[in-house]
Amino acid sequence: MKAARFHGRKDIRIDDIPEPELRPGAVAIDVAWCGICGTDLHEYLEGPIFIPAAGHPHPLTHEEVPVTMGHEFSGTITALGEGVTDLTVGENVVVEPYFVCGECAPCRAGNYNLCTKMGFIGLAGGGGGLSEKIVVERRWVHPIGDIPLDQAALIEPLAVGHHAFVRSGAKAGDVAFIGGGGPIGLLLAAVLSAEGITVIMSEPGTARREMATSTGVADHVIDPSVEDAVARVMELTNGVGADVAFECSSINAVLDQLFDAVKPTGVIVNVSIWGHPAQLNMQKLVLKEIDLRGTIAYAHDHPATIKLVQDGKVNLEPFITGRIHLDKLIDEGFMTLIDHKETAVKIIVRPEVSNVS
Repeated sequence: MKAARFHGRKDIRIDDIPEPELRPGAVAIDVAWCGICGTDLHEYLEGPIFIPAAGHPHPLTHEEVPVTMGHEFSGTITALGEGVTDLTVGENVVVEPYFVCGECAPCRAGNYNLCTKMGFIGLAGGGGGLSEKIVVERRWVHPIGDIPLDQAALIEPLAVGHHAFVRSGAKAGDVAFIGGGGPIGLLLAAVLSAEGITVIMSEPGTARREMATSTGVADHVIDPSVEDAVARVMELTNGVGADVAFECSSINAVLDQLFDAVKPTGVIVNVSIWGHPAQLNMQKLVLKEIDLRGTIAYAHDHPATIKLVQDGKVNLEPFITGRIHLDKLIDEGFMTLIDHKETAVKIIVRPEVSNVS
């Protein structure tokens, strides 16, 4: 079968590899669509980062480069391993793409996203969504009912937004300020809006601001290049400040804004992955008694996230800005997102080779 495999920095190849074998307790899935994540782009440009380098196999998968990529994917069940009795062949599903040890203290506490050996399907090994077929442990497979398979490829990043919402403690009637309107910022806004929270978003990119407005996920959208974002938040909150704020850009100037825009005793959640150390004004944190929280991926979030889409509270279709075939992954996928990130939000990949060269 065809699979996009990471061989090294700026070296992703469409390889022919054997189909995965079904095993007890697992589910065989024909992949329908797979989204390209910002993590995938970082691996391509700077990796290996989360992908295990040659000579350093992952402790749970025991794999190293080359590995099949892709962790935001949907598909259809084609076979059930021995012992799997609560799913059916032909059922459409998404995958929570984890490898966890189940033995460390975070795993025993139920915080499997903090597993000390944690890895992701599509990064640490185990196959990936940028391939035609995959076999996954039953634990990580979630039925999606009648959600279209292309939209379902966005369930995984939507779950990232849902987990950030849960971490924030925000509730209906609160005001949230989001710094950064990239894919995660937009999908986080969709979750917050669905939960009855007023969303103020700051984003310099024209296309992303327009998407935040046209989809209705943000109530107020600020262009920080021409407007004082903090002053605008204060105006919209009658001088009080936002109840919660979310850092979705990994830009220090944005983080600084959040400390000024959030109310005293407010909560700031850092959602983005930083590739460099951040500077923090501790005096603002102390004098306003701000609660700064981290969040990583998701844990126990997929059922609630799927239900938001099934209930019509979140519409994922507008966030898909491109659909491509596997052989166009680099030219029309990665390079579009790298060179034209202001206009592209989420590009999804059908894991088959196109008939057009």
